[in-house]
Amino acid sequence: MRVALEGSHAVSEAVRQANVDVIAAYPITPQTHIVERLAEMVAEGELDAEFIPVESEHSALSVCIGASAVGARTFTCTSGPGLALMAEIVFIASSMRLPILMVLANRSLSAPLSIWNDHSDAMMVRDSGWIQVFVNSAQEAYDHVFIGFRTAEDKRVLLPFMIHMDGFFLTHAVEPVELVEQSVVDKYLPPPDFPYRLDPASPLTMGAFVMPDQYAEVKKAQDEALKASYGPLLEAWKAWGELTGRHYLPIEGFYLEDAEVVFLTVGSYGEVAHMAVEELRQKGMPVGIAKLRLWRPFPFEDLRKALKGVKYLAVIDRAVCPGGVGGPVALEVRSALYGMEGPKVVDFIVGIAGRDVTPEDYLKMAEMTPEVAGGGSENYVFYGVKE
Repeated sequence: MRVALEGSHAVSEAVRQANVDVIAAYPITPQTHIVERLAEMVAEGELDAEFIPVESEHSALSVCIGASAVGARTFTCTSGPGLALMAEIVFIASSMRLPILMVLANRSLSAPLSIWNDHSDAMMVRDSGWIQVFVNSAQEAYDHVFIGFRTAEDKRVLLPFMIHMDGFFLTHAVEPVELVEQSVVDKYLPPPDFPYRLDPASPLTMGAFVMPDQYAEVKKAQDEALKASYGPLLEAWKAWGELTGRHYLPIEGFYLEDAEVVFLTVGSYGEVAHMAVEELRQKGMPVGIAKLRLWRPFPFEDLRKALKGVKYLAVIDRAVCPGGVGGPVALEVRSALYGMEGPKVVDFIVGIAGRDVTPEDYLKMAEMTPEVAGGGSENYVFYGVKE
């Protein structure tokens, strides 16, 4: 069924169809519409779940940890400053291997205060141990609720799953969304069956204190588990594609075979960049685009394979590492491409706090890339900044 839905409500509808047991969240712009709609669903009997209002985001994820630890399918969401308050618990959830699903409606971190969108909040928790994907549309956000739960709850994985959804650009925009029948969801997403959970009949301890001679071993096991989640996620994407016809990959490339300059995008900016690439190619400009969907575990080999033979790569970064050498996505990309012949990487810092980036801007960045690339491997540009 194809309907027009606000992106936030598309997420809420997917959470309802996923038959979650517990929802705990604190409202914060631009995430609020997701939990408002879920609260309505629970109050009106459309969703049989516990909706737990809390006094802060720190408490929201703490509740989710308790619920997931006893075997409940658990959902939460937040944005920017709310994630900053929640951050301590974000690391605990992954270390305890709890398959919680979170939608992060990406928002700029203060100061100065901004309610608008960039990826500074996402990058704050990039090393938190969660599986993380960026979505380009409301449709992708809807689909990844099911994909996320299936992957997180896989007994080979048992890790929390974070969906990065650009605030306002996706949360508040109304788009056509293909909803699936409940029977399809039920076939794809089995009821949760966690092998390790708190049970008075079989006591165990989670998140206990350890001494230094044990901590490193736990962290290594967590790292290995996150890297090993790659295979089950690919399987979950494949199974969803077979059921719905909507297929997903860690990185998706377009016009890479003959492109001289390739834009690498993360999140909703990929849609405008794709439009710009189509227009530029019609004008005879050899450009392409690669959309990075999987953020953690980082798809090193997929990226190297996709970009083999590309001459110049223009990374579109929507956050900056102050005092470093540009943005965090470019740092990851340069690491992935180290030792490989080409492409030369140029990092463009754009769209901070939701500033518009138009098709004309992509034309200018494409023209700038070869010149900037000649200045060295650590070049980055704060594109469009008023001097």
